[in-house]
Amino acid sequence: MLCPRADILNRASQSLESSVHVFQEENGRTYHGYRAGSYLYPNDGNERDRLDMQHAMLKHAFKGRNHFAPLKNPQRILDIGTGTGIWVMEMARDEFPNAQIHGTDLSPIQPTDVYDNVHFFIDDASEEDWVVEPASFDYIHTRVLLGSFGDFRDIIRKSFYYTKPGGYMESQEIFPTPFCDDGTMPDDWPFLEWSKYFDQAATMAGRPVRIAHKLKRWYEEAGFVDVQEKIIRMPVNPWTKDKHSKALGKMSEANLIDGLGAFTLGPFSRMFGWNSTEIEVRVTALLLYKCV
Repeated sequence: MLCPRADILNRASQSLESSVHVFQEENGRTYHGYRAGSYLYPNDGNERDRLDMQHAMLKHAFKGRNHFAPLKNPQRILDIGTGTGIWVMEMARDEFPNAQIHGTDLSPIQPTDVYDNVHFFIDDASEEDWVVEPASFDYIHTRVLLGSFGDFRDIIRKSFYYTKPGGYMESQEIFPTPFCDDGTMPDDWPFLEWSKYFDQAATMAGRPVRIAHKLKRWYEEAGFVDVQEKIIRMPVNPWTKDKHSKALGKMSEANLIDGLGAFTLGPFSRMFGWNSTEIEVRVTALLLYKCV
């Protein structure tokens, strides 16, 4: 049977929309339906709350800033992996109400009641064609996308292609390996052991998580110039006496406690074959021993 092209496109659009909104259930959590399996972490209500808490944590770490790029009257901004869209909404409301600000993600977990200059799309940034013209954006932003892509260098190269001359790209990443200032962290500290498993599972899945220390070089290789790197210490609990760092440590600890299950379930069950009960026991042990 022959179908008019418009009908074919309409059916394809309906099928895509259906896959976008039908989430995958696994081990009591839900995951994105569009490009199912390509992102290892959940998108349910608990994870959305954690993502918003993570935003508050990073904003505190950055002393109230949403970005470090010296933006001057940007007209078009893109946030890749926007999550709940909280960064986009703040940028649109508080900083650049005259800019068109776009956020993309695999999951439709963004608000539907948005400002006129906010646009959310379900899209995969690893796709070759972003369906926009080259040099479309004044500023492209990514945040905590470790473990999201097979090769983050490719995202940087594409971003360079779609950034206007004189524009900026900025990535804010967390390096997921604990460090110790005074050398008192034992080699068998359970949280350190967990971080090694986490890195191994993500690598096996083809979604590496230790990328933060490579970003500056990757930016330069892609063609960006005057690349700046800023390293901020992130305490994993409120051990420090400094008021700002202690508050940051409390937020970081809460983020880890709320997120440990989310970070563990997908990668460890899919890569190591661990069942949900075994994972829950290991995560609970970490929390009981106050390892974070």
